[in-house]
Amino acid sequence: MTKVYPIVLTPTDSGYVVTVPDLEINTQGKDLAEAIYMARDAIGLWGICEQDDGCTIPEPATSEPKHDTNELVSWVDIDFAKYRKANDLATMRINVSVPKYLKVLGDEAGVNFSQVLQEGLKSRLGINKQP
Repeated sequence: MTKVYPIVLTPTDSGYVVTVPDLEINTQGKDLAEAIYMARDAIGLWGICEQDDGCTIPEPATSEPKHDTNELVSWVDIDFAKYRKANDLATMRINVSVPKYLKVLGDEAGVNFSQVLQEGLKSRLGINKQP
């Protein structure tokens, strides 16, 4: 589900400082485009970390946040599930058991067991091959 968070962009000599008031996080960018891109990335990363910790992600405000006259307000959309799928590609080491003959035959055939397991899991779970 896509959520839309308000952000406040504060101009600096080197670009913009971005504040996400609903999440109490900050980031920055050298220009508006990079600042908004970095805001989306910061929100996405913060959100999936909160989910991993078992926390609930706050709902975004529906009104413009307080800001100074020199600051800009924008809105950034984020789909946490899509963000996770695209960015949470960290690998984990797991142990699996297979019959010895399959291990031997797989080794002889040059099978990449990790790749075969990943492909099988994606197929079983109905996940596209590309993140």
